[in-house]
Amino acid sequence: MKKNDIITLEITAITGEGSGVGRVDGMVVFVPFTAIGDICGVKLLKVTKNCAYGKLMELKTPSPDRVENDCASFGKCGGCSLRHIGYEAEAKIKEQAVIDAFTRIGKLSPAFLPIIKNDRLDGYRNKAQYPIGRNKDGKAICGFYAPNSHRIVECENCRLQPSVFSEIVDFIMDYVREKKVSVYDETQHKGVLRHICVRKGHYSGEINVTLVAKRKTPEFMPLAKALSVKFPAIKGVVLNINPDDTNVIMGDKEIVLTGSAQITDTMCGNQISISPRSFYQVNTPMAERLYGVAKEFAEPDGKVVLDLYCGAGTIGLSMAREAKRVIGVEISEAAVENAKENAVRNGYENAEFFAGDTGKITSDLLERGIKPDVIVIDPARRGCDKLALDNIVAFGAPRVVMISCNPATAARDCAFLAQHGYKTEKVQAVDLFSRTGHVETVCLLSNLNAK
Repeated sequence: MKKNDIITLEITAITGEGSGVGRVDGMVVFVPFTAIGDICGVKLLKVTKNCAYGKLMELKTPSPDRVENDCASFGKCGGCSLRHIGYEAEAKIKEQAVIDAFTRIGKLSPAFLPIIKNDRLDGYRNKAQYPIGRNKDGKAICGFYAPNSHRIVECENCRLQPSVFSEIVDFIMDYVREKKVSVYDETQHKGVLRHICVRKGHYSGEINVTLVAKRKTPEFMPLAKALSVKFPAIKGVVLNINPDDTNVIMGDKEIVLTGSAQITDTMCGNQISISPRSFYQVNTPMAERLYGVAKEFAEPDGKVVLDLYCGAGTIGLSMAREAKRVIGVEISEAAVENAKENAVRNGYENAEFFAGDTGKITSDLLERGIKPDVIVIDPARRGCDKLALDNIVAFGAPRVVMISCNPATAARDCAFLAQHGYKTEKVQAVDLFSRTGHVETVCLLSNLNAK
């Protein structure tokens, strides 16, 4: 096989990223936007020693899992990868992806619980981040990045977001074009306005709009005031300054233009304050179910709970009523301030939070003789860093509960802990991100060496 060959391929599996998988003469071929059971004509775009990557050219025999696409931007923007597949099939794909990660990558054999399916397939996200740029004609545009690129694809009404997000973004972009607001060009590192970030409290309905810019310019204050008048649910408009030539969206400096930087919401019965840079799960009702599984696995009654990568404290505080003590660790100072405020707001005197690198803070806690009964971990997609894992082992807690949005790194970290006496007992997949290839996982690990 070579590049530009046209082959006939039967799709037999789907990757965690949503690409179909088939084999020709023992060679694995990956094809996006296909479904298990498809027989298709595929053009090879890249052929390596071990695998090939192709483009769907012709659907000879469609899979019974296929459904009609209901989004004009599907296949163009990098958001949904599974919108062409029925939801029951999608859930099975994600369930299998978790199983494959733990058995193949981690070489582990826990009990795999049936996936918890999403209750709502559209409009479930409480946050969206929109890059801004210019099209070939020089017009200022806003949307989402195309797959594996930074080319912006306009999306008038993303089905995963609340409709009010599109209304807010349209209002901002009309202003940007009318007032000729400088738009950032990431190839030349010139221009001002970089991103629009919108976040909405699922239960409260409160909205925050954050404008990410290279620097402050006079146009932003009138825009903020106009937004607040047009959309009464907006509780604050924030200007985030990111002067660096980087792919990181937000910078460290924030200027409140109108209202407050924070919004509030309810999570697991607790009132939660959320700042623009705080981590907060994007699907609130399903996050409550996710945290419910974590709490069931943790059995926090009367125990000391160490909550690592704690964000705004939502997981640890969901256990604070029953726990003897909750200790949270998070690198974002803004998120830790939210966590402390959330503990006070909900009357928890048994919760404390520390800002700093997880490995360093856990080393300090070890030196202080802290002995957690259960450790809860919710790292970013890259998983836990080595020092944090070493310190988790050193604590020797009887049980560890790991939450992860990346089954592969979760399996890797669980395998590391298995080498140090922790058995992965149960794994629960939870679908927070329907129509995309992402899935959350909750793992229960027991310390076989615990006394």
